[in-house]
Amino acid sequence: MADAYQCPTCEQTHRGGCHAHKKPARGGGPCHAIVAPGATACRFHGGAAPQARAKAADRVAEAEARADVARSAARTDTPPAVALLELVQYQAGIVVYWRGRVEDVDEDDLVWGETKREKGVGPEGPIDKGTSEAAPHIAYRLLTEAQRDLERYASAALKAGVDERRVRLAEQEGAAVAGAIRAILGALNLTPEQQQLVPTVVPAQLRLLAGEGVTP
Repeated sequence: MADAYQCPTCEQTHRGGCHAHKKPARGGGPCHAIVAPGATACRFHGGAAPQARAKAADRVAEAEARADVARSAARTDTPPAVALLELVQYQAGIVVYWRGRVEDVDEDDLVWGETKREKGVGPEGPIDKGTSEAAPHIAYRLLTEAQRDLERYASAALKAGVDERRVRLAEQEGAAVAGAIRAILGALNLTPEQQQLVPTVVPAQLRLLAGEGVTP
């Protein structure tokens, strides 16, 4: 059931959530009809109109987004210096991870990589072919981006007055965690499908560790 609406005009509660009022011929007073999620008017007061339904959908989407943010938001009481150290620690782990991935790539593949792959079924059967061109390997590009971000976070932390020793310690902690994760994954003999999940799962877990491991 929709939330009741406390009307500032009539100072009464519209139990069904419709903001409208009955016509004087029908006795006046608040409309108690139930509205659809996100709507502010029942179907008798324009709630079924396309523009009203579109606005209702927007309100629902916004409410869901706010709820997602509330569930996943970082601590709001984190001091800026600590937040920067968390970023440094997290990013240092990402650098180590992608550096290891680059080391696993054959030397020739570092500058000649697959940029497109076509899969499906054609007239002659299944299609699975790739297109390669002279370009840096994706692991190398991501390593470069991660190193650039780490430098930026570390610089911001130092400018914010964080002691340089703490910045370097955060880098070392992040690198140590990433190195341990990489060693563990290497010993598990993961299937190709499991290996494809690593670039998504590992950074997410490093972010969680960074948020829990840095103290003021």
